[in-house]
Amino acid sequence: MNKVLIVEDEPNARTGLAELVASWGYRTDVAGDGLEGLEKIQQWAPSIVITDLRMPRMDGLELLDRISELQTKVAVIMVTAQGSIESAVEAMRIGAYDFIQKPIDPVRLRTILQNASRQVGADLELEITRRRLKETGVLGPLIGSSTSMKDIFELIERIAPSNVSVLITGESGTGKELAARALHDLSPRRTKPFVAVNCAAIPETLIESEIFGHEKGAFTGAQERRAGCFELAEEGTLLLDEIGEMPAATQAKLLRVLEDRKLRRLGAKAETPVDVRVIAATNKNPQTAVGAGELRGDLYYRLNVFNIHMPPLRDHLSDIPSIAQSMIEDMNHRHHCTVSGLTDTLMARLMHYPWPGNVRELRNTIERAVILAGSGALDMKHLPANFGEHGFIPPSHTAFQRPVPQVPPAFRESASGAGNDIVELEVGTTVDEAERQLILKTLESTNNNKTRAAEILGISSKTLQNKLKEYASAGDEA
Repeated sequence: MNKVLIVEDEPNARTGLAELVASWGYRTDVAGDGLEGLEKIQQWAPSIVITDLRMPRMDGLELLDRISELQTKVAVIMVTAQGSIESAVEAMRIGAYDFIQKPIDPVRLRTILQNASRQVGADLELEITRRRLKETGVLGPLIGSSTSMKDIFELIERIAPSNVSVLITGESGTGKELAARALHDLSPRRTKPFVAVNCAAIPETLIESEIFGHEKGAFTGAQERRAGCFELAEEGTLLLDEIGEMPAATQAKLLRVLEDRKLRRLGAKAETPVDVRVIAATNKNPQTAVGAGELRGDLYYRLNVFNIHMPPLRDHLSDIPSIAQSMIEDMNHRHHCTVSGLTDTLMARLMHYPWPGNVRELRNTIERAVILAGSGALDMKHLPANFGEHGFIPPSHTAFQRPVPQVPPAFRESASGAGNDIVELEVGTTVDEAERQLILKTLESTNNNKTRAAEILGISSKTLQNKLKEYASAGDEA
C-alpha cells in the first residue's frame, strides 16, 4: 500500500483531501507547509506527495527542489490554483509527476494517483534490477561477470532510457534478443509491448504486410484489416531480428517510418502515426552487408545510433559457471527436476569447448543433461555421445578467460612471468591428457602448493588430490 503525504496550509482542505485519499486505500499523513512536509518525507518516507503550490515558509516549487536533492523516489503531484498553469509547467519541468487544478476533481486525482503508484512500482523494480546487476552480474535475462559482459551491461543501462535506435550484432545464439529485451525492460516503455519479428523467417511476399499491416482487400487473401508489428508494439519496443534478410523495398519503407514516425498499411490511403522504439539485430557484419547490397547504407546509419556487439561464448568462457547454474535452475522448474549443479569434471569440459552454437548450444546441452539426470549433479555421462566433435580449446588458448578474482594478487604475480605458465598441446591430444598436463604444469608453477594450484584451476582441493592419485596409479601400472 503506497503512502501519500498531503502538504496543504489550509486546514479544512488538508483534512478533506487526506480523508478522500485514505478512502481509496492509501495510507496518508499531512503537513501544514513545505518545511514540515520535508521533515515528514525524511521521517515517514512516502512514495507520493500531493502538495499545494503556494504556502508560507516553503512553497511547493521549493519543496519539489528539496525532494530532488534527497535523491529518493517520490512522485510529486502539484496542486495549483486557476491561472497558475505557468507554475504547473515549471513544476513539471523540474521533476513533478503531474499537476491538478483547484477545485480538485476527485476522478482525475484518483487516476493520477493510480498512475503514479504504477510509476513508483516500476521505478522500484528498476532499482532492484540495477542493484542485482552490481551484486550478481545479472541484467534481466543476461548473465555474466566477464569484462566484455560488464561493458555490455553498462552500455545497456546507459542507453535504455532513451528512444534512440540500437543495432545489436553478433553470431547466432549469442543472446541478441535477450539484450533487446533488457533494453526494453530498463526503459520507460517497459510496461508496453515488446514485439520481436525474425525477418529471415517470413516469406518475402508477406514481410511488408507483417511489419506494416494491411487493409481489407489490399491483396488476394486479405479478407480483413490487420495491424502489423509496428502497431502491435505501439508505445513499446519492436525488435527486427536478422535485418539483413529484409527485402530492399521493405527496407526503404522502414527507413521512412523511422524518419517520419508514420506508416501506411498496404492498401491504405492515409498514414498512421506510430510511437515505437526500433531495435535491429543481425548475425552478419553490417558494413560487409552494406557493401554487398544486402543492407541499405542509409538504413544502417539510421539504426546504428548505438551498436551493441554480443561476443561469442568462446570469448567469455569464464561466464559459463554462472550461466549454466542459472539454466539449471530454470530447467529444474520447467521439467520438475532437482539437479544440484555440475561436477568439476563436466565443468572443465564445458569450459574447454569452443561452443560454435554459443549460449543457445549451451542451453540445449544443459537442458538435455538436466532431463537425463533428473536429480543430483550433472556429469560427463549426461553429455551427448558426439559432444566435442567441433573441437577442443586448449587451456592456454587466449579465448579461455580463467576466473582469477579469488586468487591472492601476490600469488598471481609469482605464478606469472618467466614463461613457465604455458602448456603446449599437439593436435590430437586427448582431453584427459590435456587436463593432466594443465594440472601438473600448474603445480609446477606454484612450487607444488596444492591449495593454490586448486584455486587457479577452479577446482576443489579434494578433486585435485584425486586427480594426482590417478596419475600416480597410472605411472605405477606403466
